[in-house]
Amino acid sequence: MNFKYVFIFFTIILISCGEKTKQKIATEEDTNNPPHIVFVTGEEEYRSEESLPMLAKLAKRELSAKVTVVYSIDSLGYIDPNRTDHISGLEALETADLMVIFTRFRNLPKNERDYITSYAESGKPMVGFRTTTHAFKYDNDSTLVEFNEEWPAKVFGQKWITHHGHFDDGKFPVTDITIVESEAKNPILNGFEEFEAYSWLYHVDGGDWKLQGDSKPLLMGHSTKSQHEIDGDLDKFSLDNPVAWTKSYTGTSGNEARVFFSTLGHPYDFKMPVVRKIAMNGIYWALGKEGEIPEDGVNVTLDEPFLPNNSGFGQKFKKNQKPTPIQ
Repeated sequence: MNFKYVFIFFTIILISCGEKTKQKIATEEDTNNPPHIVFVTGEEEYRSEESLPMLAKLAKRELSAKVTVVYSIDSLGYIDPNRTDHISGLEALETADLMVIFTRFRNLPKNERDYITSYAESGKPMVGFRTTTHAFKYDNDSTLVEFNEEWPAKVFGQKWITHHGHFDDGKFPVTDITIVESEAKNPILNGFEEFEAYSWLYHVDGGDWKLQGDSKPLLMGHSTKSQHEIDGDLDKFSLDNPVAWTKSYTGTSGNEARVFFSTLGHPYDFKMPVVRKIAMNGIYWALGKEGEIPEDGVNVTLDEPFLPNNSGFGQKFKKNQKPTPIQ
């Protein structure tokens, strides 16, 4: 037998074995060092205190992740999303590998705000939803106004501008969601199918505004009901706007973070498997695990029913709930 071909044969075998060994080691490392994902809730409109724990359970099951969910709580330890000046447990971000955040107009004290902003500057990945374009609101301290608009825009891609109106809240979908064709093969969209969202469309791009940094839209929303259309302002606020994008953010650490953001977030949206799939695919991508996303998307079948309260302000959240560990 020709020694040249024998050599090539055994070289191929050795390379193949080496690759399998690397894959095995990588798998063992993932098992032995599961990611720590911290889910930060803290908004009084869209029931993030219900949707993020549901996503945390999926992340624990599918990624074998260590998950921590933190909440705005009252003085008796009950979850109270109307309390804007306190989120308990944010120190968990010090050991987090991923922050998933869904907050709105929080006026946190410095020590709590620093956990969030220091994490963002670290270069570790982030996933954000809907009102996190206006994560903070400081009205009484001019030294903190950068956190109201500048901070979310540079980190997540946009600040709060406007939306197309509170129509049919929870009764009927109001936004048609489609893929940006150039991104059809992005693994975050694995398993995607067109759907109608309950989230009224946020304006984030067009007119006097543009998505910031290297934001790359993945999904577009078309508002089927619009106050801006009624008011004749569509030249400023288009009926079509991005609802999900990826971007990077390089903070003071000099490390580049992966960021996935979606302006979807109505609690009834998360009842739909396709929305849970986009969220979980985004979490995988942010962690650099896009190669592990199945062709039909991450498994988002729920182990228990997800029956959130509808969106809305005031006392529409579930009362007498205390934080419980994710099982």
